Amino acid sequence: MIKKGIILAGGMGTRMSPLTKAVNKQLLPIYDKPLIYYPLSILMLSKIKNILIIVNKGQLEQYKKIIPDGKKLGIKITYQEQDKPRGLPDAFILGEKFINKDNIAMILGDNFFYGQSLTNMLLECVKIKKGAKVILHKVINPENFGVAVVKNKKIQSIKEKPKKFISDLAITGLYFFDNKVVQYAKKLKPSKRKELEIIDLLNKYKKNKQLSAEFIGRGGAWLDTGTIEDFYKTSNFVSAIENQQGFKIACLEEISLKNNWIKKKSILESIKFYGNCEYSKYLKKIIS
Repeated sequence: MIKKGIILAGGMGTRMSPLTKAVNKQLLPIYDKPLIYYPLSILMLSKIKNILIIVNKGQLEQYKKIIPDGKKLGIKITYQEQDKPRGLPDAFILGEKFINKDNIAMILGDNFFYGQSLTNMLLECVKIKKGAKVILHKVINPENFGVAVVKNKKIQSIKEKPKKFISDLAITGLYFFDNKVVQYAKKLKPSKRKELEIIDLLNKYKKNKQLSAEFIGRGGAWLDTGTIEDFYKTSNFVSAIENQQGFKIACLEEISLKNNWIKKKSILESIKFYGNCEYSKYLKKIIS
């Protein structure tokens, strides 16, 4: 069972400059919450309570203002600074001490997931004992993503941004790994971009026939908020769902309460912390 998770919230966010010159992308709002709440909620829905957030050097204090240590959520959050982006697998090298001898989940800080059967899928994924698992989702522009060719949930091949069509199943930014991930990551050589590539890491598992896939069903959504356009699309999506259905996506306190990690008293503390806002009004509603 995976009990630890990493959120990779570093990176320069250059595609969203000049917005990201002063504020880290993951702290910008997706509708009524900072973007970081959404990947954090995915780990919490997976019943993961021990979380490492990797941030850029010099941005630690910004994060600690909004999520100090996780105590109010009944979870444990630790931070680690990254002096410069070196590719996704660097998260496992940086987080080696945190991972220790455990299996690990990793989610990219700018990825948004939503779906009715999402929680059940996540709870299946964390059961992984050996190998690695990726989450796939159908896209209409596979040439913009790393994609996978799949047969019986086993991955036959993976390719980064293929020019010719091989599959429309994109590899999303949510991964589940066994403990070998640290030694595999350490053996990777930087690519032409001078970064360690997640595709190379996944290929090490594929070579050993230990790479499997899970799918976000037709009713589910995966959005990568890497560009201004995608960022606002995601914001509009959240706004539409929340205003139509009356519940909040990625309400961290609500997830904690449902998981029995906190009591009503913690929610009252959160209401005090957030002050008089719509989010606080929603928190009042869930405990009344």
